[in-house]
Amino acid sequence: MDLETHYEITRVTEFIRSHSFTRVALQFPDELLKDSMRVVKALRGKLDSSVKLYVMADTTYGSCCVDEVGAAHVNAECVIHYGHTCLSPTSTIPALFIFEKASVNPSNCARNLLNYGQKSGKPVLVLFGLEYTHAMPEIKKVLASNAANVCGSTPMLEFLCADACCSALSPSGALTSEDQVGSAGSKDENGCLVEETGQNFNIGGLSWRLPQGQKMEDYLLFWIGLDNPAFGNIQLTFNGCEIVRYDAEEDCLVTDMSQQKKILMRRYFLVEKAKDANMIGILVGTLGAAGYLHMIHQMRELISKAGKKSYTFVMGRPNPAKLANFPECDVFINISCPQTALLDSKEFLAPVITPFEAMLAFVRGSQWTGAYVMDFRDVISSTPSVAMQQSKEARFSFIQGGYIEDLDLQETDEIAALVNVTEKALQVRDEHKQLASTKTIAKSGAEYFATRSYHGLDISAADTLPDHFLTGRSGKASGYKDEKSTG
Repeated sequence: MDLETHYEITRVTEFIRSHSFTRVALQFPDELLKDSMRVVKALRGKLDSSVKLYVMADTTYGSCCVDEVGAAHVNAECVIHYGHTCLSPTSTIPALFIFEKASVNPSNCARNLLNYGQKSGKPVLVLFGLEYTHAMPEIKKVLASNAANVCGSTPMLEFLCADACCSALSPSGALTSEDQVGSAGSKDENGCLVEETGQNFNIGGLSWRLPQGQKMEDYLLFWIGLDNPAFGNIQLTFNGCEIVRYDAEEDCLVTDMSQQKKILMRRYFLVEKAKDANMIGILVGTLGAAGYLHMIHQMRELISKAGKKSYTFVMGRPNPAKLANFPECDVFINISCPQTALLDSKEFLAPVITPFEAMLAFVRGSQWTGAYVMDFRDVISSTPSVAMQQSKEARFSFIQGGYIEDLDLQETDEIAALVNVTEKALQVRDEHKQLASTKTIAKSGAEYFATRSYHGLDISAADTLPDHFLTGRSGKASGYKDEKSTG
């Protein structure tokens, strides 16, 4: 592997010099950490001694996002991000993304695309993982040269290739025009290509424009890359399109996308389950993606207006063991980048949904049309304000199989005292002085704690004197002093 080419040493040094950065954080995913010291050595050979380099590993959240928390620990002025990325805009610090450079055979890729495109009869939209950005100019060249030979007397196959967004971002948008990856054109605040006419799309670091009068369902989506979260994002967002995937590692075309329907069915089930939730946990899955604070506030307002209780958790990467510490939460909302938003809820005690799914679950009367939004920034832009009016009518629950009534927030505040008095009145004491309460649904963490059978050590015992303490065992675990030797 050519270190200079693979990690773009010259481009990184020019980026640091052009912006006069003196404290630079280098973020590596686990699989590239083995090359970090070689990269640092190569960069030090081209930079002044005044520039301090810091290697960041074991990121706070997903490795595809810029770890702004880790960078803040060393007061870094910018982050050089290596490896797979979602290209989410940063909120506090500039970043330069160095994409992976995976190997691909342009001739085989173009041949598979043209052959399948001819059978489909649809125009082809070529999307790709960012690790194949370096190979796209060659693939486009081969496509253009081979299209006439493959099509023959049939009409020329129409294909459109997406472009990679700007790989140098700052909290206010793109840094410089020379950092653009792809063809020239005007750019939006994220550094993505924008044309004057037609419909523009931007997802996962890719941008493209459809001609006027055409929509995504008219195209065959041809994905070049692995079956990873980036491809999953494409599948769910454009679930109404025909999609095929070219696996560059196996050099084969994958046409079976039946798993996509199963995923959508499960997500719909989780939305229906979230409608019956009373206590919702908001998981802060990112501290760097621009707009995450706005999304947290919007989710709190949404949950409050739905007459439910919310709790916010900041715990790094969520896992089943962490979330199991909060059994009072009926559902969790994961606010993170599009490629880490979906968690396999089968491993968790409570469902984990996305902000888009939360909007469907908690806005009364909303219906799922089949469209799916992964990026919470798109949820913010598509939802002007949370100003809903809860219906007085009962709602049918597909999970419980009956009608249930949702309480308004105003009603919850007014009857809070009445609920407490009623619960106390329903409590009876048995002959052993143990509480035997009727089963009620907790509306807050405090109420849930009150209904638990174990509340911790009983500090109100009649005998307040401390018990006698006992001397524990001493020695090594392999043979304590009070144990008889077997030798």
